[in-house]
Amino acid sequence: MLSHFWITCLASILAAAVTTLGIYVIRRHEVWGRNNIAYFSAFAAGVLIAVSFLHIIPTSFTMNRHAPIYLLAGYLMMYSFNRFISTYVCDKPERKEYAIGLVPMIGIGFHSFIDGVIYSITFNVSIFTGTLAATGMVLHEFPEGIVTYLLLLQGGFKKKTAALLAFCAAAVTTPLGMLASYPFVNKTSPELLGILLSLSAGALVYVGATHLLPKAEREHKKYSLIALGAGIASAVLIVISKG
Repeated sequence: MLSHFWITCLASILAAAVTTLGIYVIRRHEVWGRNNIAYFSAFAAGVLIAVSFLHIIPTSFTMNRHAPIYLLAGYLMMYSFNRFISTYVCDKPERKEYAIGLVPMIGIGFHSFIDGVIYSITFNVSIFTGTLAATGMVLHEFPEGIVTYLLLLQGGFKKKTAALLAFCAAAVTTPLGMLASYPFVNKTSPELLGILLSLSAGALVYVGATHLLPKAEREHKKYSLIALGAGIASAVLIVISKG
């Protein structure tokens, strides 16, 4: 069990490091980052969606017969949260300045914390399941760091302040989520793990299909479809290699 903990911990730290790299890249090489973010988003979306449908969702279904309900709940939970932020906070004219950066930062921070919880859940099921989930999640951390930093700049924050806030919200929260949840997830029954796994799968499908893909499509990049296909192919190869 100790090895599971350290592997999970390293995965969450890697996610934080990739987010930090995204912040560094967009700060030092803003033009390059803007030009390629669509490819990172499309590839990560392909991995997340394929991994969810090919492995994580079937695994949760075998662990709990009510898993489909929680799969839908996980998806709707993420949708409702993002809907609340965009409808009731971000669109208010009187909060046009700092709220532009702060509110999305809080939302991304919450999402990153949940990412840490997902690491605990998936790695507790098996190293293979955790590796599959971590592959797509780590990849989507890079554009997440970029987006967080850019939104804070648009909100009027200075570059150093925006970088620090983006690091705290999008990077540090993932290991914190893993550390806070691991002791509890590690002691849960297979039935409860099935529920948590299906909830996390719903969240992953939302991130990939509803959050990342539309952003990639809006960029109208020539090879974004190839990047999506490469992400799907990567996930399929990993799943096939298990057998």
